[in-house]
Amino acid sequence: MLQQYCASLTEYRRLKTREVKIGELLIGNGHPIRIQTMTTTDTMDTAATVAQSIRCIEAGAELVRITAPSKNEAENLLNIKNELRAKGYDTPLIADIHFTPNAAEIAARIVEKVRVNPGNYIDKKKFDFIDYTDAEYAAEVDRIRQRFTPLVRICREYGTAMRIGTNHGSLSDRIMSRYGDTPIGMVESAMEFLRIARDESYHQIVLSMKSSNPLVMVQAYRLLVQKMDEEFGECYPLHLGVTEAGDGEDGRIKSAIGIGTLLEDGIGDTIRVSLTEDPEFEIPVCRDIVKRYEGSRQLAVGSRELTVDRQPLSYDPFSYRRRETSTVQHIGGHHVPVVVADYSMDDTITPESLEQIGYTYNQATDKWTISDVAADYIYSGNKTIDFALPGTLQVICDSTAWRGIEKHHSLMRWGIDSTSEHKHFVSADVNRDTTGLADYLKEAPAAVLVVSSSAPNAMQSIRGFLAALTADGVTSPVILKTESRDKTVDEQLIHFATDSGGLLLDGFGDGIWLVNANTGLETSKVSGRTYLEVKSNKQFLNNTSFSILQAARTRISKTEYISCPSCGRTLFDLQETTARIRAATNHLKGVKIAIMGCIVNGPGEMADADFGYVGSGPGKITLYKGKEVMKRNVPSDVAVDELIQLLRESDAWVEVA
Repeated sequence: MLQQYCASLTEYRRLKTREVKIGELLIGNGHPIRIQTMTTTDTMDTAATVAQSIRCIEAGAELVRITAPSKNEAENLLNIKNELRAKGYDTPLIADIHFTPNAAEIAARIVEKVRVNPGNYIDKKKFDFIDYTDAEYAAEVDRIRQRFTPLVRICREYGTAMRIGTNHGSLSDRIMSRYGDTPIGMVESAMEFLRIARDESYHQIVLSMKSSNPLVMVQAYRLLVQKMDEEFGECYPLHLGVTEAGDGEDGRIKSAIGIGTLLEDGIGDTIRVSLTEDPEFEIPVCRDIVKRYEGSRQLAVGSRELTVDRQPLSYDPFSYRRRETSTVQHIGGHHVPVVVADYSMDDTITPESLEQIGYTYNQATDKWTISDVAADYIYSGNKTIDFALPGTLQVICDSTAWRGIEKHHSLMRWGIDSTSEHKHFVSADVNRDTTGLADYLKEAPAAVLVVSSSAPNAMQSIRGFLAALTADGVTSPVILKTESRDKTVDEQLIHFATDSGGLLLDGFGDGIWLVNANTGLETSKVSGRTYLEVKSNKQFLNNTSFSILQAARTRISKTEYISCPSCGRTLFDLQETTARIRAATNHLKGVKIAIMGCIVNGPGEMADADFGYVGSGPGKITLYKGKEVMKRNVPSDVAVDELIQLLRESDAWVEVA
């Protein structure tokens, strides 16, 4: 098939979108990628909301979103806006609307932008399946038109911008009945509202396709761009975000994979990183993501025509399918991607030093304990290992050091080392001359390719190379090697997650190998605490590797948490509760637990979760298994214990060893 969703797959070029004015801020049409966040205070608490908004603005937020769940909160936006303006802050405000069209119509007369969710603005979600005829479906769309048009006209009259924000987990029963729980269903949900707005000659619109699953999110945005270009001949600005990303390093990695993958393709005009942390701590993460596309990466905006690279693709960018490869040892084929730990700079490698990558040696018993996040390979450079390796752990060493030792495999550097008769691992920088590499690999069925790129657009250059390699019939397994020279934990997490995670989402990669040149990493502070304790650089790289594979849904090694970022609707202390649930359940490998502050974010937003913990009233929690309510109105002081009991009853609980 042909690529149809971005200006170029091989070079960085921003997708051209319509220009939208939000207050005095311009978005789209090549303007800088804007950064935004959302307050977590009670909207009726004017002083607290103003104070938090100011902290966010001073941290770098260019737009601030505030929830308006009812008419009262919508009306109080005027007091909040007036207070901010009186204090000298003119940052545009956004009203976040769910379920209540009348609140949106009030807010649209006050703030610079309103956000509506087509899944619950007018439609209902009761998890009912209805087999609509075409006539019945058209009648439902007409009903939406009648109810949505008044808001469109108010926005047009007052010069108010609008975000049509689809969420994967809150698709209406009507959309679900026709399209299912799919990216194309997300797109059609937004397109229905966009068509109504265009019929009213209203174009001050931004769109979003959010999901807690980066793969679903990326596919939905790509499909939306394709659909807008086909139907309208133009694209509207896009707001990027992974909803309910969580906290700490996992929240940052998941956000960077989803947001970064799209930004690499030039898609995205504003971003929000949704972390279960105070909103001002989202801003530095946003800035670290956005700055990757400034300076030398900030090339001219592409034309509307999306055919710059219109060549046949060897993969489908709209539907995940892992690249088919041969199997070498336990790499490639149907095996989960492997993790390589780099020990090449160590003078010596001892059993004790393997503890950093998941292997703990007990000298008294002469036995090893192997964790769920234990690396599969060590790269030893020009050294070999002189002790018995635990489990299935194996060694990659330079071809000059290889001597046929058990569990050791040679690595030949393409274009640097002489061609090796021992065709084990072959590394190549795809930004350099790779002439003859494809033919070499075809004749070496037992070889594994290690790819890296020294190009500024490393992800795109590797993807283009692997797509061409696949089209040429090469089936060698591929390990993705990514090197970061960034100074902070946040910057490295974003770099690794974007460059490696983006390739994994497109189906490329049978392994991951992370390297950094900065062992004195600076850790970030979140709410006064260090969110990631870097006990060793190797531990950091190893944990990051497994977190990226988990976020890309290619290798599950730990519990996954889908946690909303909190807002004025939240009915309990989300950060504290998330920490308590993590502490109690973080040993449940592969279990997905959603922690939602209110009914708006759950149960709908728990699309991927196995179990849900949702605020249903002050001090009350509702527990879900999938989308089914299991326990209602559980007092919050015992709700975590009740969740554990539900896990036990569902055979999802295991005792800690």
